[in-house]
Amino acid sequence: MALRLNIQKLDPRAVILSHAHEGDAGMDLCALDQVLLPAHKRALVGTGLAMEIPLGYVGLVWGKSGLATKHGVAILAGVVDAGYRGEIMVALLNTSDEDYVIEAGHKIAQMLIQKIEHPEIVEVSELSSTTRGEQGFGSTGK
Repeated sequence: MALRLNIQKLDPRAVILSHAHEGDAGMDLCALDQVLLPAHKRALVGTGLAMEIPLGYVGLVWGKSGLATKHGVAILAGVVDAGYRGEIMVALLNTSDEDYVIEAGHKIAQMLIQKIEHPEIVEVSELSSTTRGEQGFGSTGK
């Protein structure tokens, strides 16, 4: 049985999210209104949609590769919890030197619905050792 995702249009202009191609992981989220995204600034863009993500799952909002590579538009936040019932909003950042206009109905992000685990949290006095240890950024070389 397929996972069911209940979607509510909060505005009749909203575009129901969908997979663009068979087998795609993400479902496209579209802007409800036209929004000016000034250079090096951020904006919160509404979709006009609310959803009921099933318990045990999370909605993860990811960027669109075309917006990122062609226009420098990136996603700033991206977790939609199962208990949230408000409008899905997308936080965007324009990393370019030029303003960008998001048109109403245009694809601005993609959402993946993924199963989550709730681990038992255990405080310990030390962690097990590994060959990597505490080596962080750049630890694998160039």
